[in-house]
Formats: sequence, structure tokens, C-alpha cells
Amino acid sequence: MSVEDRYFDGLFSGSDDPWAFRQRWYEQRKRAVTLAALPRPHYRAIFEPGCANGELSAELAGRCDRLLCCDTAAAAVALARTRLSLFDHAEVRQSRLPAEWPEEKFDLIVISEIGYYLDADDLKRLIVQAEQSLTADGQLLACHWRPPIDGCPLNARQVHDLLHEHLHLPRLVLHQEADFLLELWSREPRSVASLEGLR
Repeated sequence: MSVEDRYFDGLFSGSDDPWAFRQRWYEQRKRAVTLAALPRPHYRAIFEPGCANGELSAELAGRCDRLLCCDTAAAAVALARTRLSLFDHAEVRQSRLPAEWPEEKFDLIVISEIGYYLDADDLKRLIVQAEQSLTADGQLLACHWRPPIDGCPLNARQVHDLLHEHLHLPRLVLHQEADFLLELWSREPRSVASLEGLR
């Protein structure tokens, strides 16, 4: 069974930064790796589900014309809206996924640290929805903490295996460390060097 909303409500009831996104060098560096893994300098529309307090969202906002974020916890949505208040092109919604997936199209979807909170059936549904929401040249980035998390139905490896199995897209990026796993799939299969005529 997917993790219930009350779990996230509980986390944010005690802190406005329950994962210490702002304080930990690990989190700062992981955001930098995530941004560096994006093959394009700029995107038309980015969707970030599970945005928490909006720390990664603020970085993504500088790389797109439109940013849509969502979270299931009301406190997280309020924090993310405050964090993104300087960006007129950013919107934050309260949504429970996969049931409330947006209808818009995106050329980048960022699935960061949320896949293992879903059970396999919900994650497969989310993957189908994500692929259907990608534009003709759309990309999907996934990044997850590798050690097991108590109470989560899946681990990072299982999440990424399901993504790889059900996305049916070429993989452009694979970055693996002891702590986290990051991959990016794209409808446009050419590498950055190929697109710039270097190979």
C-alpha cells in the first residue's frame, strides 16, 4: 500500500524542512548533480511532483518558461508557494498522485525522492501518466535515495527498474552512487554532444 498522507502531514507538522534540504551538503550537492544531469539548459514546461518545501523547485524555476509543482501535504504546498513567490511562471498545487495527475503536457518531469512512497501498482500508473504527459521531445528525470526507508513499499532500485521497464524510452543519463541513483530518459535519443555536432 502507498504511504498515506498523514505520514507527510506529520513530518511537516514538526519542521518546515524535515529532510534538511537547506542545511545538508548532501542535499545541496544532489540538487547540483540533478541540475547538471539535465541535457538542456532551458525547458518550456517542467512538472515536479512531490515538491516538498520547494528547494529543488526554486532551482528548476530558473531553467524553464513554466513550472508546475505539487505536493500532497498542505504545509508543504504553503512552504513551496512562499519559496517560489518570486517566480511568476511557477505554480504549486495540492495533489495526491497518481489520482490527481495534471492534464498539461511537459518537456521535463522530475520524479525526485517520491517513487518509493508508492506501491508498485500506483507507481506503474504514475509512470504511464508521466509518459503520456511528455511532449514529443519530452524527458523524465528520476532520483532516489538508495538505502531502504522504513515504511516505504519500494526501494530506489525497484523504483528505477519499474521506470526502465514501463517508460519505453531511451535512457540518456545514468548516475549511481552509494547514496542515490539518478537516471534520465528522453523521447529525443541524441546526446548533448550529438545535438551540438561534436560527434
